Amino acid sequence: MGGDLITQAVRLTAQLSVILIAAKIGAEVCERYLKQPAVLGELIMGVLLSPFLFGGKIPFFEGGALFPAPVEAVGIPIPAPLFAVAQVAAVILLFLAGLETDLKQFLRYALAATVVAMGGVLVPFFLGAYLTVFFGAAPHWYSPSALFVGSILTATSVGITARVLGDLGKLDTPEGVTILGAAVVDDVIGILVLSIVIAISVAESQGGPINFKDIGILGLKAIGFWVGLMVVGILSAPLLEKLLHWFKTRGAIVSLSLALCFFASFLAEWAGLAMIIGAYAMGLSLSSRPIAKELIESVEPVYHFLVPVFFVVTGMMVNLSAIGSMPMFAATITIAAIFSKWIGCTATALGMGFNLTGANRIGIGMIPRGEVALIVAQVGIAKGIIDQGIYGVAILMAFVTTLFAPIGLAPVFKRGGAGTREKAKETA
Repeated sequence: MGGDLITQAVRLTAQLSVILIAAKIGAEVCERYLKQPAVLGELIMGVLLSPFLFGGKIPFFEGGALFPAPVEAVGIPIPAPLFAVAQVAAVILLFLAGLETDLKQFLRYALAATVVAMGGVLVPFFLGAYLTVFFGAAPHWYSPSALFVGSILTATSVGITARVLGDLGKLDTPEGVTILGAAVVDDVIGILVLSIVIAISVAESQGGPINFKDIGILGLKAIGFWVGLMVVGILSAPLLEKLLHWFKTRGAIVSLSLALCFFASFLAEWAGLAMIIGAYAMGLSLSSRPIAKELIESVEPVYHFLVPVFFVVTGMMVNLSAIGSMPMFAATITIAAIFSKWIGCTATALGMGFNLTGANRIGIGMIPRGEVALIVAQVGIAKGIIDQGIYGVAILMAFVTTLFAPIGLAPVFKRGGAGTREKAKETA
């Protein structure tokens, strides 16, 4: 057994070596030659390193491939240790995003973020369910498979957008804090929708009634935890700052701040939410304290080491061969995913004080589904709610919308211009 563990550790170090080199090559090509955000290059390199493409052909000295394909073409198509490293990287990404977010701005636009999130959930959900029925992939719109496709379309990858906004230096703008806030709310709502769909699927398979009481309790627990974590985090931030400054040993601040981040992530997962929500809440809670700048400088080296791993691994989860069985449905759902999220979020943002420029930035920023949609899709196929065909459609949709964000978001911010009606009047 010890030898097996050593072999796994050696394989992981070799995988990380290849991934980091590939990430930096992809980032360099995109930034220097294509004038696109680095994350786009990292995602593309991930697709190339997929076990289903070139990653499955790179030999490992113990035999087999460095990135072996799974026995079954479902679930997570990468080794568990590598997936775990990628999840830790996502947690650090959102912790730093929280630290770099202006807390006052976030609270000021909290209502706008909630309204935008609702627009970004309702329109994609019903359109996704309808199209699933229209293409014959489900008998009626309230069948589990149709509802599940709708729930996949409601997702928003806060990690992808946070990275692009961070690279552009726009995390603390009205549009930036609204996008991140709405993406977090989207995740909370998405978890509730997913729970309802699973409950309907279980009830249908067992011929019993749906337990709405349990679903309601889960919803209250999720919303209550998010609000409670934010309140407790903000109120305890001064005490946490003193605690971090009490330690004088070298590296104490970065170690203990990450410990707080990981603990908040654990609590979020325990409460039925995603780890990244807890990490963002902890970073946001500390963002208004004087120690925030020191924390950002301390965490950034860890960020630059680990976060590219997350985006490469996200690309590696794409199995292009699983997409070809339903090409028209896949293309339609992908287009619908882009426009439904853009229309739903842009329209609601216009009603919350943003002008067309700002609302358009928010709409584009909410488009990527990324790892959130992939995780939802994996749950669906594991529980037998969707088949391989719909799973492949979900994978394509997640990947294309993820690529769309860095390509579309950078130009609308670089063109400049105030994003709110209030700012536009001030500069007029």
